[in-house]
Amino acid sequence: MSSALEKDHLRIASVNVNGLRAAYKKGMAEWLEPREVDILCLQEVRAPDAIVQELLGEGWYILHAEAEAKGRAGVAIASREEPLATRVGIGEDYFATTGRWVEADYIVRDAAGQASQLTVVSAYVHSGEAGTPKQEDKFRFLDVMLQRLPELAKHSDHALVVGDLNVGHTELDIRNWKGNVKRAGFLPEERAYFDRFFGDEIGWKDVHRGLAGNVDGPYTWWSQRGQAFDNDTGWRIDYHMATPALAAAAVSAVVDRAPSWDTRFSDHAPLVVDYRL
Repeated sequence: MSSALEKDHLRIASVNVNGLRAAYKKGMAEWLEPREVDILCLQEVRAPDAIVQELLGEGWYILHAEAEAKGRAGVAIASREEPLATRVGIGEDYFATTGRWVEADYIVRDAAGQASQLTVVSAYVHSGEAGTPKQEDKFRFLDVMLQRLPELAKHSDHALVVGDLNVGHTELDIRNWKGNVKRAGFLPEERAYFDRFFGDEIGWKDVHRGLAGNVDGPYTWWSQRGQAFDNDTGWRIDYHMATPALAAAAVSAVVDRAPSWDTRFSDHAPLVVDYRL
């Protein structure tokens, strides 16, 4: 893919758009057009296929899983090059129509022209609500991820799961972590899954954290209430999770944080990572 695009990196962006139609009305196109993204992963699309195609426009190969529940969830992968294969769903019938997981395989080439296979996933994990059936669904989805990640690592040379995973892994990932230890998104039981994702058991890597280092954030989501955005009281819940060799090829990670509250097109900011394979 990199050779066909005639540049030395592959740029992959992920963003929860909080409704694609609303995002485009608020200026998403002005962000995307100059950003030179090769693979764009979206969550909370909340629109039918025809609208997704119309808004993104020509020049994209689009894989989109609309949720059966209208106006909810929905994930997509849009790429400049055609994928080898695509799959909808995480492999568990319970989540088959929830619009939370899509996979696409691509052939990528390094600087020497050597080809390898890359699988990209756009994922939207449930937000959950402690002590409710919503939280039970979230844990069930995370359980299936524990099974799927090793399968993806075997399926392709490189694998990448990006998206709104709705969990802050460590205290660095939430500005007000002390006030959220009993709330969905920072429950110890949720964070334990990420210990396993990024630990020896599964062995994937948190690309953004690896590049940012041991710093607060950088956050990717801010509550719409109060002055959260202005005060940068945010959460880092949007991820690039990669197999080790792919993570090692990441050269930069940028949160495209809007300059002001009123110029945002979503309550999430895009996370854009460049990989030099």
